[in-house]
Amino acid sequence: MEDRIASVSAQQIIDCKCRPAVEVEIRTEGGAVGRGAAPTGTSVGMHESFVLRDGDPSTYKGLSVHKAVDHAVNVIGPALLGMNVFDQRAIDEKMIALDGTPDKRRLGGNTIYSVSIAAFRAAADSISIPLYEHIAGRDIRTVPVPCFNVINGGRYEALTQAFNEFLIVPYGTDSVDFAIEMAVAVFQKLGDVLTAYLDHKPSVASSYGYAAPSEDPETVLMLMQQAIDECGYTGRIAFALDCASSEMYDKETGTYLLKGERVSSAELIAYAKYLTERFNLVFIEDLLDENDWTGFSRAVQELRRTLVLGDDLTVTNLALLQRAHENHAVDGFVLKPNQVGTITEAMDAYRFAERHGLIAVPSGRSGGVVDDVVMDFSVGLEVPFQKNGAPRSGERIEKLNFLMRANARSPGCKLYDISPLLRF
Repeated sequence: MEDRIASVSAQQIIDCKCRPAVEVEIRTEGGAVGRGAAPTGTSVGMHESFVLRDGDPSTYKGLSVHKAVDHAVNVIGPALLGMNVFDQRAIDEKMIALDGTPDKRRLGGNTIYSVSIAAFRAAADSISIPLYEHIAGRDIRTVPVPCFNVINGGRYEALTQAFNEFLIVPYGTDSVDFAIEMAVAVFQKLGDVLTAYLDHKPSVASSYGYAAPSEDPETVLMLMQQAIDECGYTGRIAFALDCASSEMYDKETGTYLLKGERVSSAELIAYAKYLTERFNLVFIEDLLDENDWTGFSRAVQELRRTLVLGDDLTVTNLALLQRAHENHAVDGFVLKPNQVGTITEAMDAYRFAERHGLIAVPSGRSGGVVDDVVMDFSVGLEVPFQKNGAPRSGERIEKLNFLMRANARSPGCKLYDISPLLRF
């Protein structure tokens, strides 16, 4: 297959949090078009590729990306003209070489990734098939179980909930439409449960879930279980956690925040173990700091009733994933292609994980865009489950509609049966 790149254009757009993002459009000689925009996360790992922003405080509080747009058009564009849009590796490697820094600092990880997505999409458009089908190389047979971040931790006026995300995982069905229906019902019921608990309506948190009602993770999970039970879905919906513990780690003392106290790595693991015995948890992500390799290896040994996932630890980076595998530090990783900065590098990390029995869990970022390529990854790679936000804002709901459409368009497609992966 061959179709050559004829033009590369770019502009500044805004993401779902109204922060500027670079959007790139690639057109081919055959008339195909691909567009890509890099999302950004709220909790960003120190090992992620560099997000290039202008730093001019007079516009968008310094977050504008005009430099990135300029690099896409004037540095990357001319170098890619005439390249075969189906040779994703050659395109990505050309950009990595042009940048020449380990974290894509010169041209911007956001710039390079946006071009990378645009090329990927143009290739699929060139043969008039959805990108997920281009990734799968055939019709898809499964769509992933969506995991919903319904309660958001973090620092609030009255309390600090050390764990970042409390998720529900509606797995007890083979229908994606019904899985989504269950999650929506539980999310809405949770609003009532929290109102009764707090004596007032819960606030909307920055990731569009409900603001954590307590600094005790156990209390939060109990309230979520109550909502599940009241909807009649007991035994069909499990939980997951993203602790994002690097955010609450104190380097000086080597301790973590938990329920208002400072605790050691070992105490945090023991508490997590207690939670896994009390609740059905599909996975726990980023339980420890992004540099606490010893802690992660210990967590994998001790937490036998859940999957231990790395995110800030592994940042979709092949070298870090290899290290995590060698150290038995994770059971899987969160796949966020923008962390590493090209489609090729993200796919290399995914293939390594697949070969070594590690689970890959694609995830959107809190600063998302409507047509996030992570959905094509989720569906095209036929992964077991993926992370979504709460079913409340447009770009998050669009991800759910994407799953339902892909499922409906693929004969015989079903929701992935994750029961063999569950440890509870």
